[in-house]
Amino acid sequence: MKHPKYFVGIDISSESFTVCAILKPGASLHQPEDYDNDLEGFKRLVAWFKSLKMTHANMIICMEATGVYGELLCHYLFDHGYVVAVDPPLKVKRAFSVAGHKTDAVDSLQIAVYAFRFYDSLCIWEPREAIVEKVKAMLSIRELLVRHRTAQKNARTALKRKKVVPESTIVVLEREIESLTGSIKTLENEMSDLISSHPQMRQLVDILKTIPGVQELLASNILVLTNGFKQAKTGKELAAYIRIAPYKFESGKSVKKRAKSPKHGPPIPRKLLHLAARSITTHNPRFRKYYLQKQLEGKDNYLIYNNVANKLLKIMCAMIKERKPFTDEHISINPSYLNFGLQRS
Repeated sequence: MKHPKYFVGIDISSESFTVCAILKPGASLHQPEDYDNDLEGFKRLVAWFKSLKMTHANMIICMEATGVYGELLCHYLFDHGYVVAVDPPLKVKRAFSVAGHKTDAVDSLQIAVYAFRFYDSLCIWEPREAIVEKVKAMLSIRELLVRHRTAQKNARTALKRKKVVPESTIVVLEREIESLTGSIKTLENEMSDLISSHPQMRQLVDILKTIPGVQELLASNILVLTNGFKQAKTGKELAAYIRIAPYKFESGKSVKKRAKSPKHGPPIPRKLLHLAARSITTHNPRFRKYYLQKQLEGKDNYLIYNNVANKLLKIMCAMIKERKPFTDEHISINPSYLNFGLQRS
């Protein structure tokens, strides 16, 4: 892939962002520039690009994933035809030595150099559909409400174990729990109605719900992860993104640990996949048989559930691709066997 002429690194924060443009490492076009993180700052940035004869055809812009801080800027640049890459901060930082100064100017320069060095593997940013963004926001708020409700329930349980406690405090907590439960239910209904307003999305969500253990919440999370089911992903790609794919840990002959998945990743889909894995291994005979077999082999329960979660992702991706509901007779076949059969025939 041919490199563009200019590489722009943006270090963004809540109130402002710092920009640095380079031709190659060691060849900066200017001193890093600071801009306000608002519409006027965006306009000044584009005007600055034009003053240096940088166009959307000869440059690429790179920034770190900082949540909502960079969202408006990404939309603005995308709407004006610029190519924007958004990569995880940890990935960028691991590309450089930890020694040296830590300033916004240094960070913007490092991001520009990172874009030059890793141009072929940058994560090019594209906006999600409005309905997908709304579903994502609803899922985040629902999770926040669930955490608040769990905290209130834990507080109520702790108070009930005390010998002396005012009855009014229990009443307040129960009222708060009831209110949060109502808000969660209302939000879930509104999210379901929103998905139903898009017939194709509703169809695919309902197809995913035919899998035992997969409910509306997990199907909605898959909808968000695949940008409304438009980004064709494999089960392995989704597992790697959610961080439930097992990775080897080996070095030479002396260091060899069992493969395991990282303990981090998007928390909501990870939790829902784990719950779905527990449900299907309890109620589905085929998955129950697999669970008991792995237990007899001495496998840890968490490992078994993680394996089942990976299987569920593969099944869901296949169902999205084929537009067909779940069937318990489905059997995964290694593609190499199919190729072998074609070669023999």
